Amino acid sequence: MSGASDVFDELRSRGWTLGIAESLTGGAVAAEFVSVSGASAVLLGGVVAYATPVKHTLLGVNASLLEEHGAVHPLVAKQMADGVRSAVAVDGRRADAGISTTGIAGPDSPDGQPVGTVHIGVVTPAGERTEAFHFSGDRAEIRAQSVQAAFATMLELLRE
Repeated sequence: MSGASDVFDELRSRGWTLGIAESLTGGAVAAEFVSVSGASAVLLGGVVAYATPVKHTLLGVNASLLEEHGAVHPLVAKQMADGVRSAVAVDGRRADAGISTTGIAGPDSPDGQPVGTVHIGVVTPAGERTEAFHFSGDRAEIRAQSVQAAFATMLELLRE
């Protein structure tokens, strides 16, 4: 089973819905999730917040945090994961869980952090988690590793 299908099974068994917020992965987490049969029972939607201001305007990430630390920071990942739950609300009901990716896929780094720096955020009714990763490889490899890390991070939290 893939990480996406395992996360789907865990969320469905709890009756929880999901929102996905992505930056460096550009929709790849959502694409992987919707490849799972029945994903519509869990996934409400996703936001690709690639530009830093969109993280604030659509996901509610604190503007001061973005200004002080930039978009690649663990608190940004946490706020993205929490904010997407409201961004994809249906009939006033927020998604139960949110997952986010933010990082630097390369080949250049806009803020001096090493290429391959990635933060994953997960927020659920059972708790929250952020994980930092330092991946190597080219842009596509870093993005692919980030997708798998997102599902692994959520799965770890769900299985605690």
